[in-house]
Amino acid sequence: MWKRLSLRARIFLILTALVLTALGGGLVTVWHTRAMDSLLTSLIDKNVASFQAAGELETALVRQKGFPTYYFLDGNPEWLEELAKYQKDFQEWFQKARKLAYTEAMGEILNQIEAQYQHYVDSRAQVIKLYQEGKRQAGAQLHKAVRRQFVELYNLCERYKLIHEYTISRARTESQARARFLNTLALVVMPGVAVLGVLLAYILIKQILEPIRKLALETASAPRKAPPADEVTALSQRVYSLIEDVDQAQNQLSRSQEHLLQSEKWAMVGKLAAGVAHSIRNPLTSVNMRLFSMKRTLELSDSQKEDFEVISEEIRHIDAIVRNFLDFSRPPKLKMQKISFSDVVDSALILLRQRLGYFGVRVEVKRKKRLPETWADPEQLKEVLANLLLNACEAMTRGGVIVIQEGKGQVAPLGRVAFLRVTDNGPGIPVSIQDKVFQPFFSSKEEGTGLGLSIAARIVEEHGGWVDLKSKEGHGASFIITLPLKEDQAWAPS
Repeated sequence: MWKRLSLRARIFLILTALVLTALGGGLVTVWHTRAMDSLLTSLIDKNVASFQAAGELETALVRQKGFPTYYFLDGNPEWLEELAKYQKDFQEWFQKARKLAYTEAMGEILNQIEAQYQHYVDSRAQVIKLYQEGKRQAGAQLHKAVRRQFVELYNLCERYKLIHEYTISRARTESQARARFLNTLALVVMPGVAVLGVLLAYILIKQILEPIRKLALETASAPRKAPPADEVTALSQRVYSLIEDVDQAQNQLSRSQEHLLQSEKWAMVGKLAAGVAHSIRNPLTSVNMRLFSMKRTLELSDSQKEDFEVISEEIRHIDAIVRNFLDFSRPPKLKMQKISFSDVVDSALILLRQRLGYFGVRVEVKRKKRLPETWADPEQLKEVLANLLLNACEAMTRGGVIVIQEGKGQVAPLGRVAFLRVTDNGPGIPVSIQDKVFQPFFSSKEEGTGLGLSIAARIVEEHGGWVDLKSKEGHGASFIITLPLKEDQAWAPS
């Protein structure tokens, strides 16, 4: 039957098969991409937010642990005030978790948590009342039951978090199953496409190109009837060019799809990492509370006190790393108010007075007159200035002088601006890394997180300004903060 078909029909059938194969592959790819997009969007928009709320709910519960014991030990009413504050935090996060719950199972566990928490709060209040009335033995007996209630309540919170982990795991399994299906389909289709391509090439060579070549050779002796000498060559070059263009387009499409999927995965990983960072702070808070309580109640030797200080310092270092990561993973929420940048400089120096003295650093402020007031977030700007000052102190290992120079002027396109130039007389920054210091996670210090300058630059950018670096190796470094001076708050980012 194949031999009975005309050349046009053969080429048409093969081209139709190739087009349908390519179209089917494209539709499957589009379907897979849309399904992955829907899956990732649902996972990120719903489950990650709800997972973070579940983590904060557990944190708020853990922070309430131990306060009746502390009150039992020293009778200090400040423990009860702290307990009331964390109890309020738990209620707020519970309401958020209730709003974000989107399955019946989540709603049921939240109902159980609500009921058991109310019972736990009532029992705990009875324990505190007994302690206040001086009935310490009765209070201690009831306190044991309250601890069991806390464990049950904590397990419920853990179950609520496990629901979200199960949803994420199920989404991952779904994604892998779809990827395997797409790979299998590609493995099945590719040989068929190869066979069709070989068949089409055979027809083109044997039934089109060879007759054209023979025709050119046969008519070569007839000058008037001979075709142009480069017809076959031009046709061959055109075919090869088209094939190369198709290969390049397919490779570019494949790379674009891979980059898109990779970007979506990194976005999900980033948000999940922020949730993990929140969870890391829970045990840190508990450890800090335990250390504080033990330090107040135990009689320690000098070496033990030194051990406590080392442990506390390391915990503060870990907490700083986690806090920097969280600050970097979410844009700063500015609390705008009308302030002068000169006041920010004074506040930062007061805050860092002891640390500057510890480093043996003297700070000189060059100020002709107080800078005018503008709308800005003083706490965020104080964090920026503190970061620059501490970096300068760490760079000047043997002490030195830091000069803060204030000024104002006109800069396009901002208009009226204020300048803060922080200059140290340290070793300077090598030219090879000057363009990297504001990049996230880049640090020249062994224990640095590489986020301080990145966060500082982003805070200044949120205020509509920028940070510049000028340094010559061996002659110190200067960071210049340029901030706009605005008379109203309409320009401020939300």
